[in-house]
Amino acid sequence: MKKIAILGITGSIGISALEVVRQHRDDLEIVLATSHDNYQKLFEYAIEFNITELVITNPDRQKQITDRPEHSNLQFGDEQLQYKIESVDCDIVLNAISGSAGLRSSITTISTGKDLALANKESLVMAGKKIMQMLKISKSRILPVDSEHSAILQALGNSTPEEVRSIIITASGGPFRDLPLKEFNKITVEDTLDHPTWDMGAKISIDSATMLNKGLEVIEAHWLFNKSYQDIKAVIHPQSIIHSFIEFVDGSILAQLSFPTMQIPILYALTYPKHIISSLPKTNILDLPNLNFKPLSTKRYPLFQIALQAAEQGGILTTVVNAANEAAIDLFLTKKIMFTDIAKIVEKQVNKFDNISDPDIDEIIEINNKVYIQTKQNYKKLI
Repeated sequence: MKKIAILGITGSIGISALEVVRQHRDDLEIVLATSHDNYQKLFEYAIEFNITELVITNPDRQKQITDRPEHSNLQFGDEQLQYKIESVDCDIVLNAISGSAGLRSSITTISTGKDLALANKESLVMAGKKIMQMLKISKSRILPVDSEHSAILQALGNSTPEEVRSIIITASGGPFRDLPLKEFNKITVEDTLDHPTWDMGAKISIDSATMLNKGLEVIEAHWLFNKSYQDIKAVIHPQSIIHSFIEFVDGSILAQLSFPTMQIPILYALTYPKHIISSLPKTNILDLPNLNFKPLSTKRYPLFQIALQAAEQGGILTTVVNAANEAAIDLFLTKKIMFTDIAKIVEKQVNKFDNISDPDIDEIIEINNKVYIQTKQNYKKLI
């Protein structure tokens, strides 16, 4: 029986993980679960799965909650979350917290030597270098949950980085892949949240529409698989059946295919290195549509290129990209800016920032918060 912690259990990844656990109750046990705000769902899941340790990271909720599940220990705030990651007996931590808020939990997990099932891209985007340094002296393994990186892990097998010529990550293209560029100024929040393939939270849906998520995934792949940015590519694949390719130096290419569901990569991360019997959605190759691929247009998706340019410069700039993007998404969701303003804001924040070549974790967190606040306050000047 593998004991797991699910951080962000009420989000889209957490809900998919719950379905995995429902089908594998003899193999997986949830011993710690967290949510930022949604305590009703957290309590519902705690009762269903008999979860003993609970954390609500929004401390303001403590005043509102008068009842809680029996036999569960409920705590509040991020500090309690970090304490629980350190103290609760578990084998693997699934970090499904959205955005930069997930970084501390990834750092804490690695510092304890527990395996990290990583769905939080921002951890490696903001602190990839530091996390890789930590892994050299930790017993932890990072097991990617993103479908693209899970596919890479599976296709690589026991191959060494020297055997790999390139990694090719696929992208659905989001809801605006065929929309004429002249109509981008008409895009609404509702249009943006209507993803054609995946059912995701607001931030990830918007990142998919701008294709920043693919830039973040290239950065993540760089750290996870030890390949240069020049050797990691992205292509548009509207059907979302092939999740990544590995091109080897001898000219052969391996791909991982599956029905577009997050449950399969979650299951693989939780049971790695084994593929175990599952009743999760199957992929019948005879039912597949024609699979198409086309180049990713940086004119259509400028944030993809902005993220990669920041990554190649290194240092603190990927944190600036992340913070400015999170602030711009909040502004867009509250209809203070247009969809096309998101890329403008991020680019201007990156271009005016003096890089720090080797920031420590405290600097990363501080600058992320600083850029986020400044972006929210000064957005009118940035557009």
